[in-house]
Amino acid sequence: MSHPSPSLFRRFWSGYLRRYTGAILLGFGLMIIEGSALGALSYLLKPLFDVVFTPGGLTAIYGVGLAIFGLFTIRALSVVASRTLIAVVSQKISSNMQSDLLRHILTLDGRFFQTNPPGVLIERVQGDTLAIQAIWAVLMTGIGRDLLGLITLFAVALSVDPQWTLAAMIGAPLLILPAVLLQRYVRRKSNQLRDQAGQRATRLDEIFHGIQAVKLNRMEDYQTDRFRAVLKSIRRAEVKSALGRAMMPGMIDFVTGLGFFAVLLMAGDEIASGQRTTGDFMSFFTAMSLTFQPLRRLGELSGTWQIAAASLERVYALFDSRPAQPRPATSLALPAPGAPEIRFDGVEFAHADQPVLRGLSFTAEAGKTTALVGASGAGKSTVFHLLTGLLEPAAGTISIGGVASRDLALADQRKLFATVTQDSALFDETLAENIALGRPLADETLQAALHAAHVADFLAALPQGLQTPVGPRGSALSGGQRQRVAIARALVQDAPVLLLDEATSALDAQSESVVAEALATGSKGRTTLVIAHRLATVRAADKILVLDQGRVVEQGSHDHLLAQGGLYAGLYRLQFKD
Repeated sequence: MSHPSPSLFRRFWSGYLRRYTGAILLGFGLMIIEGSALGALSYLLKPLFDVVFTPGGLTAIYGVGLAIFGLFTIRALSVVASRTLIAVVSQKISSNMQSDLLRHILTLDGRFFQTNPPGVLIERVQGDTLAIQAIWAVLMTGIGRDLLGLITLFAVALSVDPQWTLAAMIGAPLLILPAVLLQRYVRRKSNQLRDQAGQRATRLDEIFHGIQAVKLNRMEDYQTDRFRAVLKSIRRAEVKSALGRAMMPGMIDFVTGLGFFAVLLMAGDEIASGQRTTGDFMSFFTAMSLTFQPLRRLGELSGTWQIAAASLERVYALFDSRPAQPRPATSLALPAPGAPEIRFDGVEFAHADQPVLRGLSFTAEAGKTTALVGASGAGKSTVFHLLTGLLEPAAGTISIGGVASRDLALADQRKLFATVTQDSALFDETLAENIALGRPLADETLQAALHAAHVADFLAALPQGLQTPVGPRGSALSGGQRQRVAIARALVQDAPVLLLDEATSALDAQSESVVAEALATGSKGRTTLVIAHRLATVRAADKILVLDQGRVVEQGSHDHLLAQGGLYAGLYRLQFKD
């Protein structure tokens, strides 16, 4: 049988199974009772046929009958208790692994999310962990019930006649090579299925997140056809995997039938000649008949194990993913309280070996507003991502308040920044939850942010006020309302640095005016960095940095840069040529 590496199984045991050792041992004991009952039942058939079903044997009917009734009662109780215990522990293991995996994924850097689509990650967290959930339950059921039941049934068969037992197993060697090949085949198909399930989730994620573009561009048939192609590949792999899993119990059926035929040839003459009793044969026949289902389940177990093992490898491969440049768990130093100075010294960064920042150097003075402008691809948004630790520089130093970013824990670095982006990410929760983001807020702090961000202007029109659900991605609000909520969210954080990335570019003139006023209020007493394409929004900045191909090529005030007649002046004339 192909197994995941022992280290992975040890990690699974130590990380998730060990904490439920008591419950597992109890469930294992209940499974042993359930499995052993089959052997006891076949054993009791001998006195039933040789004693009870003979002249004068009715006196023993109560003893044998009550023994059989008691056996079934005990087995019924053990089945109910063991199944319930399995369900409880399985659900706990699955939920623990899903939450641990999500927590780990959230610690990974921006590069990881650039190469792993949301649908693939959803399938890892959900689909793979559900497959793993059954590992311990399947093994405990197979070992505790089926394997132990198989052993007791063979023990009864051996006690009746060892030669008959050997004859019944005559075809067993025929299973060895096919079993090995089938398990490898199922494992390979299981890996393909997990990958294709990720593709399916990715397609759905992209369709539903881009539903507006799908409808506006009349892409319904196109997207449906692409999704149907993914489903077709999944269907083929699923059928092949099911065929591989079904082959094992099918071969067991064939071998079992061959064994029964051999036993009948041997036992027929012995019983007819009186050498063995009918009770002997019925006890043996029942024992061997009852091995049929455990053998089939154990055959199916190997296929189930291959599916779970493939998911186990995928999940632990994800657990082993690490940020390319890990940060210290605890900051080596912290900036002094108050608005910090931000400095880039020779910072370099590349996407897929394509240079974005080429030795970028600049200073954003403490407590002032610095704007970054330039053509698309100049590196403005990369600066935003580097400052917030979503990406790490390939070379150079980023310092915040005199402390290098590499010496800061990510949580401490991000605590320094309040951000408002063009695409204000709202969650499908209430307005209040979207502003607080899980933090406890004093009412006066919340009310001040609502008024400063002009959220209070439209709050009364909402059906449930602050408790109004904003819909998926804030779809129940207008674009201007979403931006105001994002500003309120930034204000309640009371961070010393405010980052604005195209915060007003998607708004109409009226909404832009309101949002700009809110941003001006929010930037007071903070170091503010503004990324903008629309130069009208940065004219009041204390300093404007003009980026071109990852370098600062001009800097100064709006009037100074216009008078200089360089790149900024050209961009300005292009936008305001009328």
